[in-house]
Amino acid sequence: MRRPSALHLVLLPLSAVMVTPLVWMLLVSVSTQQESRRFPPGLPSGIEWENYLAAMRDAPLGSWLVNSFVVSVVCVAGNLLLCSLAGYAFARIRFFGGRVAFFLMLATLMVPFQIVMLPLLIMMRSLGLVDTLGALIAPNLATAFGVFLMRQFFTTLPRELEEAARIDGASRLRTLLQVLLPLMRPTLATLAVLTFLQTWNDFLWPLIVVQSPDTMTVQLGLQSFQGAHTTNWPKLMAGTVLSQLPVLLVFFFAQRFFVRSVAAAGIK
Repeated sequence: MRRPSALHLVLLPLSAVMVTPLVWMLLVSVSTQQESRRFPPGLPSGIEWENYLAAMRDAPLGSWLVNSFVVSVVCVAGNLLLCSLAGYAFARIRFFGGRVAFFLMLATLMVPFQIVMLPLLIMMRSLGLVDTLGALIAPNLATAFGVFLMRQFFTTLPRELEEAARIDGASRLRTLLQVLLPLMRPTLATLAVLTFLQTWNDFLWPLIVVQSPDTMTVQLGLQSFQGAHTTNWPKLMAGTVLSQLPVLLVFFFAQRFFVRSVAAAGIK
């Protein structure tokens, strides 16, 4: 058993600071409206599970969760497919202008989303996708970061594996699907989790392109719990807890893939 080091004296306070908002969110979600407004704040006198029922009853929270799940899953599938193909092309296929195209793609990572959101909105309007789930899915089917991540890990794999498969008569696509991608499961899982988290928690783009309650995602729908003059904080926090449960579950089951991915990069 390892002894605690001096580093724990720094990590423990930082962990407490990061956990405090989550704990406070849980406490407010089971408090009454009066208890959530008192100052200084304190512990709730009881557990008000009615706040969770009210969050589900007073708003189509279930529909919003389904919309967020559909958008996130489709975006994850699109990134795994398209970013894998693009990353393999940049890492293994030599073509004219390949390096220039790769660096231009990386340059887009430095462009703030606020600059491109208006052109994206015009494009979605011309395609007739405004106020649909397609408008939330199309811009996120592939990302520059995903292509960069896949390309960097493809470069860590030895070329001898591909050469052996090509000698056996496998095409490039078959080599990619049956030889290389099975070796990159931690990387694929990392890309899937990061894409899921980004898409699930996205708020600005749905706020711009979606208006009707039937097509809202959960992050956008929670805004409806806030009124112009007053906010039911227990109900809002209850809805927030429900919206973050899928994220916490995904991260809990996939955190080991982050370790494997980092270890693979370290071995290289």
